[in-house]
Amino acid sequence: MKKLISLLLSALMLLGLAAAASAESAPETVTITSLNGNGEAVELEVPYDPQRIAILDMASLDILDSLGLGGRVVGSATTTLEYLQDYVPGDAIANLGTIKEADLEAVMACEPDVIFIGGRLSASYDALSEIAPVVYLSTDAEIGVVESVRNNATTIASMFGLEAQVEELMAGFDARIEALAAFAEGKTAIVGLCTSGSFNILGSDGRCSIISVEVGFENLGDSGVTSTHGNESSFELIVELSPDYMFVLDRDAAIGTDGAQLAQEIVENELVMDTDVYKNGNIVYLANPTVWYTAEGGITALDIMLQDLEGELLAA
Repeated sequence: MKKLISLLLSALMLLGLAAAASAESAPETVTITSLNGNGEAVELEVPYDPQRIAILDMASLDILDSLGLGGRVVGSATTTLEYLQDYVPGDAIANLGTIKEADLEAVMACEPDVIFIGGRLSASYDALSEIAPVVYLSTDAEIGVVESVRNNATTIASMFGLEAQVEELMAGFDARIEALAAFAEGKTAIVGLCTSGSFNILGSDGRCSIISVEVGFENLGDSGVTSTHGNESSFELIVELSPDYMFVLDRDAAIGTDGAQLAQEIVENELVMDTDVYKNGNIVYLANPTVWYTAEGGITALDIMLQDLEGELLAA
């Protein structure tokens, strides 16, 4: 018995020494590549393994959730995304405003170790940086959404020593893109955004870029520079371009605009209903517009976006 007790004590001592050594070897800070308020890549020193996280970007919250780090969120912007309802502000999580307008006093009050933002809050970067280091990540249409998600997930994971989890979380996405690309080969498309009763065309350099950049539809509306909500268009242009497919993002539905026309009511007018794309049933209304419009860049968001395309294009 004495020998057994001695062995147990020795084992516990070794475990304690190993834990102490691990704690000593862990860095206090790490340096990551993030964006500054001007959208320029910069080196940013952040705490290693931060315990208190303020979230003002749904894509970053999505990645943190996927990495199993949601318990560290002490404050969040409001969201209607179903898969992030555990982080809706309430008793345990402070309300920090919205992804467009941060409540600086609330952010300060929750005493975060690090703050995550998206592009809508770039103008608040300096003010938020006075409170804690600000991690600002985005998707880059040039490298594609999938690669952007992989890069951003790796960046976030590196703050916690969890880089090894990223490839597992990203498994399968490349194969799904390949299947969609095989379908899209040789096909043309118009990608549009409905907002305030108008139909705006999106190029391959902004929202929904995955449809042309990675899936590979030839984007007939690609003019090189796309404004924030797309370039204003006429339905006569759609008739003239005669795409094989149309993909439609309903912005008003995405942000819950009261009394707004549905995208289908705007798009399916007399001009469009006389085109082959309509007659062939090839107008695709993206089923989860809130995800496409407010959460692009997250791991769960990417899965949902691909499901929206697969359900319309590969289901048959």
